[in-house]
Amino acid sequence: MAALWRGYGRLLARRPRAAQALTAGAVLEAPVLPGLMVGRSHLGAQLAAACDGGLGGSSGRTQSGALMGAGDVIAQQLVERRGLRGHQGRRTVKMMAIGFCFVGPVLGSWYKVLDRLIPGATKAVAVKKMVLDQGGFAPCFLGCFLAIAGAMNGLSVQENWSKIQQDYVDALLTNYCIWPPVQIANFYFVPLNHRLAVVQCVAIVWNCYLSWKANRM
Repeated sequence: MAALWRGYGRLLARRPRAAQALTAGAVLEAPVLPGLMVGRSHLGAQLAAACDGGLGGSSGRTQSGALMGAGDVIAQQLVERRGLRGHQGRRTVKMMAIGFCFVGPVLGSWYKVLDRLIPGATKAVAVKKMVLDQGGFAPCFLGCFLAIAGAMNGLSVQENWSKIQQDYVDALLTNYCIWPPVQIANFYFVPLNHRLAVVQCVAIVWNCYLSWKANRM
């Protein structure tokens, strides 16, 4: 496993686009459909987005959109059990759009900012990053996500606010059950240009939950 990881790192350094395409293919083909997963997952670390422009580039946005879509597919098929005939394709497209336009760019940019604010790779630095990420960024990000999802579902301002009040605390507590240990390991063991990929892998489950929560009326 260590040899495979080192090989991937060398490929990422020499040919970032090819490495990211390979990573995206592996993630999207494994757990879902046997493949899609938008919600795909921030899975594992939102797929290395080191493509030329870095974590917030077009490759990272595309991967985030795919993962959000995969998460919605899982939510509809495995959690809500809608079946193929009952699957809401428009809803999946909306979640993919949120991943492409909001999740990917925001998360990619945040990881770069966080690494500049708190440089280093010690255990203490990892804990500090996790505290700032989960204590400052996550609550704001989650609120914005729910608001955007509600707006795309056609909710009025008042309806959207009511739904956020209904879902926000539960979603935030669930977030704290999943992400703090993942992010400590991510910040301590994983290089910056691989973090988005790690997050996206874990996020398959998280994106599935978010899709279910955001679209439950």
